[in-house]
Amino acid sequence: MKFEGIYVPVITPHHDDGSIDREGFAKMVEFLIASGVNGIINGGSTGEYYAQSMAEREEMAKLSKQIIGKRATLIIGTGAIQVADSIRIAELAAKIGADAILVGSPPYAVPTEQENALNALAIDRAADLPIMLYNYPGRMGINMGEAFLDRVGRSRNFCAIKESSGDINRVHLLARDYPHIQMSCGMDDQALEFFAWGARSWVCGGGNFLPKEHIALYKACAIEGNFDKGRRIMSALLPLMRVLEQGGKFVQCIKFGCEMQGFHAGPPRPPLRALNKDDKRQLEQVVRVLQSTIAQIAAEA
Repeated sequence: MKFEGIYVPVITPHHDDGSIDREGFAKMVEFLIASGVNGIINGGSTGEYYAQSMAEREEMAKLSKQIIGKRATLIIGTGAIQVADSIRIAELAAKIGADAILVGSPPYAVPTEQENALNALAIDRAADLPIMLYNYPGRMGINMGEAFLDRVGRSRNFCAIKESSGDINRVHLLARDYPHIQMSCGMDDQALEFFAWGARSWVCGGGNFLPKEHIALYKACAIEGNFDKGRRIMSALLPLMRVLEQGGKFVQCIKFGCEMQGFHAGPPRPPLRALNKDDKRQLEQVVRVLQSTIAQIAAEA
């Protein structure tokens, strides 16, 4: 399977009481498809999977497939502390006809690379679907190193990796030594560098509310090969990325960004809390400027 384009880890809208707003979720997915994103990830960190019960996760996976059909690629996140839960979600993904699964390292346990590889291979056997790995040592506590990649690489299903370490040397390693594993940008402020090193896809939370702007960077770099234009677009996006990452308010910012676009996102589930007025004002200003700047760049082309 080829992963190309923009893949959005879709949010989970909530009512004020914390329950899932299924109608709001459907509207978000329809918006993303209409905007031209290539794929949607259900059960990612941006979707707050970690705050959901297994029953909720299963229901949302089924709902995603029901809404999307075959109009876009559907990737189901399998992240969980217990491998049995990851396997359960992987089996469901295969059953409902998902296109691929997202496989990360189990948080907190800190397994060795060999143990982590065996964990990933168990999930692989349960689904037998194309896999995008998710390397995020900042959250999971471990890195998917060379020993891990060599071991899982024996299975044809491990065909891509969302690289979110923030270490540019990992980009070099993947591009040079693991060209058979497609590299996907998972570190937003390094998107330009990922594309320069051959990445053909970008998993971006900001795509929830600014899909066209993220698609613009992908097209400039990966399709047109116009890195002068890409640098200008990236420069316009960087202030947004700084706001999203500051103070651990990523999910909150994404959800408010969706509210800015007229969608109901609702509050994040505890322990997270919604943005305060100052944070909202800052995000509004940044979004206003970047939308205007990128529209101008597109108009010049």
